[in-house]
Amino acid sequence: MSGTSLFDLSGRVAVVTGASSGIGRSIALAFAGAGAAVVLVARRASMLDAVRDEIRRAGGRAASLPCDLADRASLKECGTQAGESFGAPDILVSAAGTNRRKSMLDVTEDDWDTTMRLNLDAPFFLAQRLAPAMIARGFGRIINIASLQSVRAFADCAPYGASKGAIAQLTRAQAEAWSRHGVNANAIAPGFFATELTAPVVNDQARWTQMAQRTFVGRNGELPDLWGTALFLASRASDYVTGQTIFVDGGFSAG
Repeated sequence: MSGTSLFDLSGRVAVVTGASSGIGRSIALAFAGAGAAVVLVARRASMLDAVRDEIRRAGGRAASLPCDLADRASLKECGTQAGESFGAPDILVSAAGTNRRKSMLDVTEDDWDTTMRLNLDAPFFLAQRLAPAMIARGFGRIINIASLQSVRAFADCAPYGASKGAIAQLTRAQAEAWSRHGVNANAIAPGFFATELTAPVVNDQARWTQMAQRTFVGRNGELPDLWGTALFLASRASDYVTGQTIFVDGGFSAG
């Protein structure tokens, strides 16, 4: 196997949640460009279809699967339908997420429950439903999206931070359970990227600049910065890498 073929996703089927925008959309485009057939999952059907059409226009293969991942019944149906367009998935990227920014004392039960259902429950149960077919084939890749808040706290983000700390541990647990069967589990922890989720920081120019200055690289992330790590973790190049959380943050977490 050549060095370049290690990263080839031709013949693979990838499910990417949160694929209508931001990190999920960017990773879905990268996978399609590397040859994978991509099943796009998100709640907003029209935005999802736009990403699907963009991939198809570029010569790739994609299908949209609208799903409210915070709803257990919808999540179960998503797991059932994920293999209908291209066959059983080889790769799962759980990028869907929410961050309700409130002070600790103002967080409601709904804030907590919705955050956990989308940020933690969905990655757990969707992987649980897709992993058996991966195990049967002897190959699979689980990629969770962690966060700087997997290892440190930011103000007014307690439920989000708790969910992302749990994602790092969930990734290790998935790796322990499934890696001996060829199904590796890893997480990507992005730094500050301009997405819908980070809009309150992006729109505060002083804070956005401050975050850039805290990196070693001297700038905040751009979505293509995630492509190399995502392709590495989705491909045969990462056969001996599992249970890891890789920070793609310009050195922010190392400072």
